[in-house]
Amino acid sequence: MTSALEHRRVLITGASGAFGSAVSDALRARGAEVAGLDLRPDDERGVIACDVTDDSSAQAGVEAAIERLGGGLDVLVNNAGIGGPASSGSPPDATVKRMFEVNTFGAWRITAAALPALLEARGRVVFVASRMSFIGLPLGAAYGVSKRAVTAYADALRAEYGTHLKVTCVHPAMVKTPIHEPTRAAGLSLEGVSKEEPLEDVVATIVRVCGSERPGRDVPVTRAGALQLFVARHFPRVVDRVVARQIRRRVASGAFDDAPLAEGLRRRHAP
Repeated sequence: MTSALEHRRVLITGASGAFGSAVSDALRARGAEVAGLDLRPDDERGVIACDVTDDSSAQAGVEAAIERLGGGLDVLVNNAGIGGPASSGSPPDATVKRMFEVNTFGAWRITAAALPALLEARGRVVFVASRMSFIGLPLGAAYGVSKRAVTAYADALRAEYGTHLKVTCVHPAMVKTPIHEPTRAAGLSLEGVSKEEPLEDVVATIVRVCGSERPGRDVPVTRAGALQLFVARHFPRVVDRVVARQIRRRVASGAFDDAPLAEGLRRRHAP
């Protein structure tokens, strides 16, 4: 049986990371031709050196990838991203600004560079966003806002180019990958606050969206994720109450006792 991805030309950013490498392998297994961009190049895996936070590097990386794919592009997967804790009550520091440069502006730069080839092919852009695009979690300000900005950019892209371009955001919940290391290092954890989704389910969802004729607008990974997105959109106050209750329980259990960044949370949610 012929795959819908047979001979599709796909470019993925963050191609050397956990999501990126797994998605690349799954796409190739279905017959797609894949090129990647990453700070860590890998010639054997078709990953080109690229810094998505730099205008010239982004443009050069996209051009090299399109050339490697034979001069065209059908699908762009904006997957590159970094995470880490940040309080909404503190001024944005260098780490926060770096998160926006990678997660938001990096996706914007790469998309803009790839747009002429994508429009010529009547292709599609897939953004790996987050459930935090819709659900605000304490001390996750930078990541959540950067991903919400990605969905807003996707909406604008769809409004401007939707006649010739399919645009989809995939919204995973928590997945055990190295992106959470900075949060754990700060003495914080999403366990008990965010339900984990298997990496293979996220990969399967991204791959399905890449090959679907009607990929959808905002795509969750699991049924639980779909329910969360629905409630967050239509009943945001319910989500606020649920998150607050979970945080109070976590504070009461001592989960944040070793996290200096959570001092305010401990004070506000103390019994």
